[in-house]
Amino acid sequence: MSERRICRVLGQHRSTQRKIPRGADGEQALTEDIIALAKQYGRYGYRRVTALLCHAGWMVNHKRVERI
Repeated sequence: MSERRICRVLGQHRSTQRKIPRGADGEQALTEDIIALAKQYGRYGYRRVTALLCHAGWMVNHKRVERI
Protein backbone atom coordinates (compact mmCIF):
# COMPACT_ATOMS: atom_id res chain seq x y z
CA MET A 1 0.00 0.00 0.00
CA SER A 2 1.09 3.55 -0.53
CA GLU A 3 2.26 5.84 2.23
CA ARG A 4 -0.42 8.33 1.27
CA ARG A 5 -3.24 5.81 1.66
CA ILE A 6 -1.94 4.37 4.95
CA CYS A 7 -1.60 7.84 6.47
CA ARG A 8 -5.10 8.76 5.34
CA VAL A 9 -6.52 5.61 6.97
CA LEU A 10 -4.63 6.22 10.21
CA GLY A 11 -5.47 9.93 10.23
CA GLN A 12 -1.84 11.04 10.39
CA HIS A 13 0.07 13.59 8.35
CA ARG A 14 2.65 12.12 6.02
CA SER A 15 5.33 14.47 7.32
CA THR A 16 5.17 12.77 10.73
CA GLN A 17 6.27 9.52 9.11
CA ARG A 18 9.34 11.05 7.48
CA LYS A 19 10.84 12.94 10.39
CA ILE A 20 13.46 10.97 12.30
CA PRO A 21 13.41 11.83 16.02
CA ARG A 22 16.76 12.81 17.45
CA GLY A 23 17.79 12.99 21.06
CA ALA A 24 19.72 15.81 22.63
CA ASP A 25 23.48 15.36 22.59
CA GLY A 26 24.92 14.85 26.05
CA GLU A 27 21.57 14.99 27.82
CA GLN A 28 22.37 11.97 29.98
CA ALA A 29 25.79 13.32 31.00
CA LEU A 30 24.29 16.72 31.80
CA THR A 31 21.57 15.12 33.91
CA GLU A 32 24.16 13.14 35.85
CA ASP A 33 26.21 16.29 36.51
CA ILE A 34 23.13 18.18 37.68
CA ILE A 35 22.20 15.37 40.07
CA ALA A 36 25.76 15.20 41.40
CA LEU A 37 25.82 18.95 42.03
CA ALA A 38 22.37 18.84 43.65
CA LYS A 39 23.55 16.10 46.01
CA GLN A 40 26.77 17.92 46.84
CA TYR A 41 25.14 21.35 47.30
CA GLY A 42 21.66 20.49 48.52
CA ARG A 43 20.40 24.02 49.05
CA TYR A 44 21.54 25.45 45.72
CA GLY A 45 18.80 26.27 43.26
CA TYR A 46 18.79 25.82 39.52
CA ARG A 47 20.37 29.24 38.89
CA ARG A 48 23.39 28.50 41.08
CA VAL A 49 23.68 24.98 39.64
CA THR A 50 23.66 26.58 36.18
CA ALA A 51 26.53 28.85 37.20
CA LEU A 52 28.50 25.87 38.50
CA LEU A 53 27.89 23.98 35.26
CA CYS A 54 29.04 26.97 33.20
CA HIS A 55 32.24 27.17 35.23
CA ALA A 56 32.72 23.44 34.61
CA GLY A 57 32.54 23.99 30.84
CA TRP A 58 28.91 23.21 29.99
CA MET A 59 27.13 25.52 27.55
CA VAL A 60 23.71 25.45 29.18
CA ASN A 61 21.12 28.03 30.23
CA HIS A 62 19.03 28.16 33.39
CA LYS A 63 15.81 27.16 31.64
CA ARG A 64 17.25 23.84 30.53
CA VAL A 65 18.67 23.13 33.98
CA GLU A 66 15.32 23.93 35.60
CA ARG A 67 13.52 21.61 33.16
CA ILE A 68 15.88 18.71 33.89
